[in-house]
Amino acid sequence: MQIINLEGTEDTPKIILDQTNGIFEISGRSLPEDTAEFYKPVLEWLDTYSGAPKPKTTFTFKLEYFNTASSKLILDILSKLESIPGTTISWYFHEDDEDMEEAGTEFSELVEVPFEFKTY
Repeated sequence: MQIINLEGTEDTPKIILDQTNGIFEISGRSLPEDTAEFYKPVLEWLDTYSGAPKPKTTFTFKLEYFNTASSKLILDILSKLESIPGTTISWYFHEDDEDMEEAGTEFSELVEVPFEFKTY
């Protein structure tokens, strides 16, 4: 399966989806111009991955900021992860960033995937 490895920019997050090495991460800032188009390859990759996932998948979110449009796509990603057995979410937030902690808590209540909250 092809690896997605996008370097983050001022407006887009770093994304690594690497089935071979078990790395599934979105980090940085997410406010792309066309959010749906930006995340489309991620959603398609997850569709393919869900056909033959690893026994355990830990998907890491380490976002500093995301806009409203991105929150919809993050929820779409989390919804896809719901259908992959053995998936857990590691939701990182800066220790004094209550907004990001709250966002993770809200997402965790919307999907049936175990969340682990971690500070950095």
